[in-house]
Amino acid sequence: MRVTVIGTGYVGAVTGACLAYLGHRVTCVDTDEGKISRLRRGEPTIYEPYLADLLQLAASRGGIDFDTDLSAPAAASDVIFIAVGTPSLPSGEANLAYLEAAARSIGAAMDSARFRVVVNKSTVPVGSGNLVEALVREGIHEARPLERSRIRFGVASNPEFLREGSAITDSLYPDRIVTGAADRETLAVMQELYRPLVEQSFDPPLGVPRPAGLTRVTMVTTTLTSAEMIKYAANAFLAMKIGFANEIANICEYVGAEAPEVMTGIGLDSRIGAKFLSPGIGWGGSCFGKDVLALLHTAHEYGYDSRLLRASVEVNTAQRQMVIQKLQEKLFILKGRTIGLLGLAFKPDTDDLRDAPALHIAERLLQMGARVKAYDPIAMTACREQRPDLKIRFCDSAHDVAVEADALVLVTEWREFRELDLSALARAMSRAVLVDGRNLFSPDAARAAGFDYTGIGRPRPRATLQAVEPSA
Repeated sequence: MRVTVIGTGYVGAVTGACLAYLGHRVTCVDTDEGKISRLRRGEPTIYEPYLADLLQLAASRGGIDFDTDLSAPAAASDVIFIAVGTPSLPSGEANLAYLEAAARSIGAAMDSARFRVVVNKSTVPVGSGNLVEALVREGIHEARPLERSRIRFGVASNPEFLREGSAITDSLYPDRIVTGAADRETLAVMQELYRPLVEQSFDPPLGVPRPAGLTRVTMVTTTLTSAEMIKYAANAFLAMKIGFANEIANICEYVGAEAPEVMTGIGLDSRIGAKFLSPGIGWGGSCFGKDVLALLHTAHEYGYDSRLLRASVEVNTAQRQMVIQKLQEKLFILKGRTIGLLGLAFKPDTDDLRDAPALHIAERLLQMGARVKAYDPIAMTACREQRPDLKIRFCDSAHDVAVEADALVLVTEWREFRELDLSALARAMSRAVLVDGRNLFSPDAARAAGFDYTGIGRPRPRATLQAVEPSA
């Protein structure tokens, strides 16, 4: 099939590459000429494992092109994906300006040569499918008023469930494919588009193996509204699950329980599951915060107060402050102290800094008069470019961060941090304080290496009681 993808961010670039790898003819469109130039050279504009390799493979299979002009590829396509950004406005409402412009442009490019499906791949508020249909019709009316009655199209909602750092795996081997539409013809086109994924009939690309036992993927077909709600409900639930783990972890510190052990124990319950139960310093990234706020805004529009969703946001905000509190407990005064951050990206295997906990922690430390050093294997270039206002000293290694620091904070659980020589880090520091924001290290190993260690939801070591011989 001929496919156009509008937007070349995480969702657009990965969706386009994967659909082309499956054998479809794809054109990715973006107004940013710099992005398009890089993609034409085979250079991804985001850091995502295996994406560069997949782009090369895609070019040799279905074929993939990149363009700044939407009109020609949209006119030639059977399916047109909208994968543009929908950032939060100050009110929490999603900013639909990019989506609205894309929908009108799609309408202007349409003719009566074929039936087309316009797909909302962006995370959009409930009801946006109806909005897109109206805007496409407006675009048709403005561009082809005499032909508009003969131009046929359908609108589908096809939310993405990609995790940055494993987006290729999530696209090729999804837990489910959700598609919402109002008519059977639109659904039939989407079912044909995704047939290779549903049947898992393609050869796995090198480096992205098919999970053992996966022979078929469930495709869920719903109404437009239900598909839009599924996306928001899924992210809201995961955000609340992380918040619950952090709330329990904080209580564990008071009562002397080990939060990682508690989470393992409850995660083995099949009704709960082990994923998204790791205590830490809270979630970040482009999805959870934005989507929970958008869902809260939707609820507010209908006069409903979603107390659980509000609490999820509040717990996550407070969890980042836990790092500051732990540093104050260890160092008392932070003014003039040097604090080293291990990790800047909001999660491993990405350079995404959107709503990254590390940046919030750095901002607060700087406000309190501390000096901040940082090292991240991937995200330092992005941090320099996006946050030149942050007076962070960027280092070449974790060891450089440790040199003469008063404390280290493990923020992002990069794989290379698991292999650090903790003894060498401790010896390089002015004060060997370690706040393990992701519970990456063994407390016993860290203390044996010389660190004054504290984790999340882990009790402080207690003095061992010595037996006293009774007096004669």
